[in-house]
Amino acid sequence: MKLGINQPYFFPYIGYWQLMNAVDEYVLADNLNFIKQGYINRNKILINKEPQYFRLPVRKPSQNKLINEHETSLTEEEIEKMLHTLQCEYRHAPNFEHVYEHVKQVLEFGLTEEGKNLATFLENAITLTARELGITTPIKLASRDVILDRDYKRENYVIATCKKLGGTEYYNAIGGRKLYFQDFFRANEVGLKFVKTKEDISYEQFGDEFIPNLSIIDVMMFCSKEQISEMLNDFELVEGYESPADLVEE
Repeated sequence: MKLGINQPYFFPYIGYWQLMNAVDEYVLADNLNFIKQGYINRNKILINKEPQYFRLPVRKPSQNKLINEHETSLTEEEIEKMLHTLQCEYRHAPNFEHVYEHVKQVLEFGLTEEGKNLATFLENAITLTARELGITTPIKLASRDVILDRDYKRENYVIATCKKLGGTEYYNAIGGRKLYFQDFFRANEVGLKFVKTKEDISYEQFGDEFIPNLSIIDVMMFCSKEQISEMLNDFELVEGYESPADLVEE
């Protein structure tokens, strides 16, 4: 079984969804520490035709607490403000109305008691968006569905999760290529591959120079479901470094 693991991100870029679509099960690692200035509560969209952050407000964010120990601080006023930004920037996009309603549904879940928890909010956002993109991969929340026998770190966390769920192959985003190494995974009888999004992915935005790696919101605003379906497979699987020694020699 092919397994993917990643932190839950706020409307992440296309590569996140490519990884999810490529595996048999996908784990949202909400039992890891919150990362400030990361993508857990923000992503980039076009604002004034430039890439700018679209942020999910979080109450007292701290890197000393787990993702699932945080709460959103969404209010009706905050949601109205966020939706107004989308309306101002994307009202002329071909799929504006549908995507606007999708984002509105996602954000309004944050007003419920259940949706106040950051991990639960993001799980709902990712599940609803995956459905919109036609991705059927089962999604698990680590703190609820993958209870490990103790606290593991980095590659040991990945191996323990694979063993728990019966994963024989582990797929990671390309950014982890300098963190996880083939020899360690081989010794633990788990295959290791990295999903590398092809650099030639592009689509029509507002007629200006294409800006890549924006939030999936931007992709959905401009691309049909058929285009997105093709995009989800527009990646290559690459091998990682054999060991940390190879990384030093590079």
